[in-house]
Amino acid sequence: MTKPAPRENVLAIDIYVPGKSAAAARNGARVFKLSANETPLGPSPRAIAAARQSIEHAAAYPEGSSKLLRAAIGAAHNLDPARIIAGAGSDEILELLALAFIGPGDEAIYSQYGFLEYKIVTLAAGGTPIVAPETNYTANVDALLAAVTAKTKMVFLANPNNPTGTYLPLSEVTRLADALPKNAILVLDAAYAEYVTTTEYEAGVALATQRDNVVMTRTFSKIYGLAGLRLGWGYGPAEIIDALNRIRSPFNVSSVASAAGIAALEDRAHLGAAIAHNAEWLPWLAQNIAALGLEVLPSVGNFLAIRFPDEDGRRAADADKFLTERGLVLRAIAAYGMPEFLRLTVGSREANERVVAALAEFVGRR
Repeated sequence: MTKPAPRENVLAIDIYVPGKSAAAARNGARVFKLSANETPLGPSPRAIAAARQSIEHAAAYPEGSSKLLRAAIGAAHNLDPARIIAGAGSDEILELLALAFIGPGDEAIYSQYGFLEYKIVTLAAGGTPIVAPETNYTANVDALLAAVTAKTKMVFLANPNNPTGTYLPLSEVTRLADALPKNAILVLDAAYAEYVTTTEYEAGVALATQRDNVVMTRTFSKIYGLAGLRLGWGYGPAEIIDALNRIRSPFNVSSVASAAGIAALEDRAHLGAAIAHNAEWLPWLAQNIAALGLEVLPSVGNFLAIRFPDEDGRRAADADKFLTERGLVLRAIAAYGMPEFLRLTVGSREANERVVAALAEFVGRR
């Protein structure tokens, strides 16, 4: 008797393994989770209050289209709410895009060190993932375009990229959009957009507004501190958003998450504090870690990729074990093809100072 069997594409998917969330620190040391790019400031107090108030009405289904949340997003970013779709994290928007536009025989392109979710959603939809090489751990527009074929239905671009922290300026993203076939969708994953301060960068609002084949995705999981509520959104052409709405679950965003998201958008002071904290500590960490002789990739996000030498006792895996024992949980990124790196999230002042001190101890060992 045969058993039910999933499609071959599903079995080709490597299960996504998130960063460690805990550590067995020796001597009872305080543990700092610096593995998931979560904000050290936590959610806005106004978001917490809104969530608590909303939970009192949790017996009722949420409004199915996330109308109030989309209106708040539209007001905050000067966007048409009708062209916004809300989801359980921006991950769900990526899944919906793949399910709606990728099928067997179709291809989706992403860069060499791009977010692992792109491969997952492409395979889940029955498509074939295509990897384009990067240059200096940065997406290369010419390489992405060289990978385009008649089968290309989607190009995913994380900008800024996770886990490297590198980015493409608006001029390069525009060049990519200009050269893509009109029937291929460019997905601009801007999960870390709020952290970027350089004027060369643009999250994708203009391109998604003006083009028929560009979609921008965003999240409340990072700078807004609502990762546990699973809330994200996408913005793009009306026809694409209509297709996504046809296949999303009827109540895919909880009323609690929606209420918290609206309040988070309204708390500009908390957002500003999170931006300022990162602007202070991201370069501080980069400079102090580089001063120890470790290579740090230039980052515009809220995290850094740190390269460790290929020497016995000094490799990334050795550093990971050393730091974990001291209550400092970083992210190993071997699954991204970067086994010599660890990714470090910008944390609180105490966490940042402790991780630099621990790295100095690790590097100084003989």
